[in-house]
Amino acid sequence: MSQQYATYPSLRGKTVLITGGAEGIGAACVENFWTQGSKVVFLDISESSAQKLLAALRTSHPEIEAPLPTFMQCDVTDLDRLRACADEVGAVDVLLNNAASAGARTRVPTESVTPESWDADVNVNLRHLFFLTQAVLPGMRSKGKGSIINMGSITWRIPAAGLPVYTLCKAAIMGMTRTHSKEFGRWGIRVNSVMPGAIATQRQIDEVLTDEYRAEVMAAQTIQRDLTPAEVARLILFLAADDSSAITGSNYVVDGGWVSDP
Repeated sequence: MSQQYATYPSLRGKTVLITGGAEGIGAACVENFWTQGSKVVFLDISESSAQKLLAALRTSHPEIEAPLPTFMQCDVTDLDRLRACADEVGAVDVLLNNAASAGARTRVPTESVTPESWDADVNVNLRHLFFLTQAVLPGMRSKGKGSIINMGSITWRIPAAGLPVYTLCKAAIMGMTRTHSKEFGRWGIRVNSVMPGAIATQRQIDEVLTDEYRAEVMAAQTIQRDLTPAEVARLILFLAADDSSAITGSNYVVDGGWVSDP
C-alpha cells in the first residue's frame, strides 16, 4: 500500500469476508484489506477473474510475505452455497456485502420486467446481502463487535432510468442498513453503507464508459475526472477499522459530487 494513504492497525489480523471480490471495487477492497494485514476471504462466481487477481497481488506486492487472500467460488444467488461458505469461514470481523450486477440483462425498462427477471435481479442485488448478514451475525455476536458494510449505488438518487429493479434494490440496501444498525448495535456490531457513483472499473471501462456516457458523467460530477475503485476501497477501510467505532447506520456517497447530499 502506498505510504501516502492511511494504515489502520486495528485491521491487522482481522478476518474480512468480501462478496464479489474478484473484480472492480471488490478487488480493490481485497487488495487494500490484504495490504493492511487482514486475513481476507473473498467470494466470486468467476474462478478465472479470481486467479488473475491473486496472481496480480503476488506480483505487485512482493514485499508481503503473508499468505494471499483466500478465494471461494460462489454464486451468491445460491443461498445454500453462500451459507456453506460462511460456515467454512467461521466468525468474521468485517463483512463487505459488495456483489451485484447491473449488466445488460438488468438494464430493461419497467414495462419489460417479468416476474422471472424481477426475481433474478433481486436475488443478485439484494437477497444475498440479507442472508449472508444473517449467517455471519452469530460469529460477530460471539466476538462482541464487528463491522458490516453494504454496497449501495447512487442510481436511485439520481435517479437513473432503464434499470428499475436494480435501483430499487440499491435503495432497499440503505433501509436494511439502518434497520440492522439498530438491531445489532447492542452487540457492538456496526452497519454502514457506501453509495458509489460512476466508478471506472475495468468492466465499466469496457462496457459502459463510452465517450457519450463519460461526457454525461462529467456534466454531473463536481470532480472532473474518472473515479477509481481504490478511492471507494479507502472509505471502506475506514468504516471497517476501529477509527470509525462511533459510526453506524450511516450512508456515504463516493461520486465526485454527482448528488448533493447523503
